[in-house]
Amino acid sequence: MNREELKKELNTNRTSAQRQTKPLRKLKKVEQRPKTTVVLNEYRGLHESPSIDISIGDEDERQKRSTEQQTYHGLHEKSEAKRLASENLQKSKIKKSKKDILVKMTSVMLSIAAIITLCLNMPILWYKKSGQPDERVSILTYFKRWQPTIEIEGELEAPTMDLNVDTEIVNEEFTDGLDLPQLIEGQYTVLFLGFDEDVENTDVIWICQFDIAGAKLHILQIPRDSSMLYYTSNPTTKMNSVYSWGDPEISNIQRVVNCVQDCFGIPIDAYITTACFDIRDIVDLIGGIPMHLDNEIIYEADKIIPAGDVKLTGEQAEWFVRFRHEWLQGDIGRVQNQRRFMQAAMKKLMNIVKDEGRLKLYSYLNTIYKNKWIATNMSVEDLSKLADFGSVLEMENVSVDMVPGEDAEYTVADGTTYSIYSIHKRATIDKLNENFRPYQRPMLLSESNIVEFVEESNYSYDLYDDMEMDFEELEHATEPLRDPNMKPGWKED
Repeated sequence: MNREELKKELNTNRTSAQRQTKPLRKLKKVEQRPKTTVVLNEYRGLHESPSIDISIGDEDERQKRSTEQQTYHGLHEKSEAKRLASENLQKSKIKKSKKDILVKMTSVMLSIAAIITLCLNMPILWYKKSGQPDERVSILTYFKRWQPTIEIEGELEAPTMDLNVDTEIVNEEFTDGLDLPQLIEGQYTVLFLGFDEDVENTDVIWICQFDIAGAKLHILQIPRDSSMLYYTSNPTTKMNSVYSWGDPEISNIQRVVNCVQDCFGIPIDAYITTACFDIRDIVDLIGGIPMHLDNEIIYEADKIIPAGDVKLTGEQAEWFVRFRHEWLQGDIGRVQNQRRFMQAAMKKLMNIVKDEGRLKLYSYLNTIYKNKWIATNMSVEDLSKLADFGSVLEMENVSVDMVPGEDAEYTVADGTTYSIYSIHKRATIDKLNENFRPYQRPMLLSESNIVEFVEESNYSYDLYDDMEMDFEELEHATEPLRDPNMKPGWKED
């Protein structure tokens, strides 16, 4: 290669090197970062590791690292901490599990309750009642209307008597606040009959009128010997024979109801009947009837109720209400004594509600129904409502009276003479208008089928024309007068 070629090659290489070489960047001044500072804590034992605080970077970074500083406390402490943490986690899971279970159970129970309520209120049953069209009702309504002992005596017919409702009181806006199947709004009247041991004669006849709007209860006792000439075929004509000897075309209970409505002008909404042996069971069920007896009562030689404060058993209660042998006024004395028992039984009812609660009272009613110790056309709901109403009555608002009259004799065609109770018609009508027809117009003499066997001008006495007493007076009443000549010969003085 000659000089010219060599020079050309050198120039070419220099130009290529210049093109590939970039100028140097201008260096920036960098502040010197602080050195890492190591802080050694005081050594505290072989089992402990020194705490190290390493501060790197700016102040914020140092503070952040300072808050995250951990202190080692030893292997056994770490295990304990882990155990406690595990237990706390387990407890939290258990609490959460229990809470979940409780929520689920509550949801299930509410769902079941909603389904049951829906089923109870769905019209799925046919309800049939004599004289009324069939209708679909719910289970709840069916139970409320249930009449468990209706088959014993049967349903009552609609009354044919003129109710003579006082429309000035009982108008469209008038209500007594108690939803009952009433013939007249404001009152509900129950006929109570107590049978003898043969379940043929009604020796106890009470008209119990609940004046619901007036918050009162009036009871009218009809002596069993009262003459009801047109309502029994029994030659004695006595009221207690109407049930068995009345109109054969109608039911036994309807015979007595018709007699009461026609003679006393009181519409009967419902009835209750019971036998003397059922009274025993009912009294024993509620735990006896506390009473005070002025003197001992000897029903029979081996059936004696001692004097003083006693709690009548069911058997003794039967003796008490049926006893009549020694009373000076015979059957009237028994009627007077029965009202004392009535007052004591009413007080017992109130004490049951006060001391044991209404649910206990309802359980007693359920037992009475279940064992058929009474017969009634009232539903479970009706009887419960009346029991509630009676349990809150003031004693001075409960009165008992007796049909006015006097002893008489009745002679039949064959010459046989019977002792009867002749009703004083005018005095009876006056008493009815005063206390037993609060929402009816006054009754006239001509509207009653009562037959008198003693004319008003020839009355021998009016001892029984005013026999009204309230329950407060009865609580302190003494026994009826006794006939010393009727004392048993074997009884010691």
